[in-house]
Amino acid sequence: MSSVAFETQRAALADVVAIPVTPFAEDGSVAQDTHRALLRRLLDGGITTLTPNGNTGEFYALTPEERRLVTELTIDEAGERAVVLVGVGHDIPTAVASAQHARELGAHMVMVHQPVHPYVSQAGWVDYHRAVAEAVPELGVVPYIRNAQLTGARLAELADTCPNVIGVKYAVPDAARFAAFARDAGLERFVWVAGLAEPYAPSYFSAGATGFTSGLVNVAPAVSLNMIEALRSGDYRAAMKVWEQIRRFEELRAANGSADNVTVVKEALASLGLCRREVRPPSKPLPESGRAEVAAIAAGWSI
Repeated sequence: MSSVAFETQRAALADVVAIPVTPFAEDGSVAQDTHRALLRRLLDGGITTLTPNGNTGEFYALTPEERRLVTELTIDEAGERAVVLVGVGHDIPTAVASAQHARELGAHMVMVHQPVHPYVSQAGWVDYHRAVAEAVPELGVVPYIRNAQLTGARLAELADTCPNVIGVKYAVPDAARFAAFARDAGLERFVWVAGLAEPYAPSYFSAGATGFTSGLVNVAPAVSLNMIEALRSGDYRAAMKVWEQIRRFEELRAANGSADNVTVVKEALASLGLCRREVRPPSKPLPESGRAEVAAIAAGWSI
């Protein structure tokens, strides 16, 4: 497939890439109606890129059947209103099957989760992503990079054999390393998505990113859109005003090795009456003592 055919996908990555939560029912199952309502709220709020089965969606806590369900619900609800980037991962056959399932449902792209194997070689990283990308040549493929050891040259090597690798979700918390990696891989060759969301978006945009992922967007779509509008216009002062507005919320999510990353988002949604606060292990709900602060932040965004 020619690069021209991936123009829609590339444009969708240069945006707020929303990572929806997966709400649970009282019995612990996926709350399907609530999930649809949350997706509609994002779409009605102006979000046009959705990533089911991302980390904010508790990807690693979902069963294979639940991951398929979340993909199906998201693609059905999105319709023509959004581009869907489906998270895939685990062992290669599982990742490939998930990517093929996404393709069958009409998804536009897949995001390949960082391999969680304790022993990752750079050549093995290329082989893993090549196996997924070659299985779905019609889909755009977006590696999710959290490995500071990986070089930009390896990404370029992958894309040489798999032209459908069109974007990168870069989530190493080091703006200088990102700037170097992007230039080593090809700054114009890929769409660079700041994979550590709003707190890192201004610094990563200054180095070449044109999109960012967001979990906060579940709570306040307008806040995330305000930030990307400021960044697109090069108004870093305005972007940092948004940064200041979200700083405490994101600090709570990032504390203790991001222990409460999803928890804080779901707590904010619960405070707004939009879904239950329950998360699955290894996440844990916020203690009572922390709930009021999250609720106050969410209320302050005037949603």
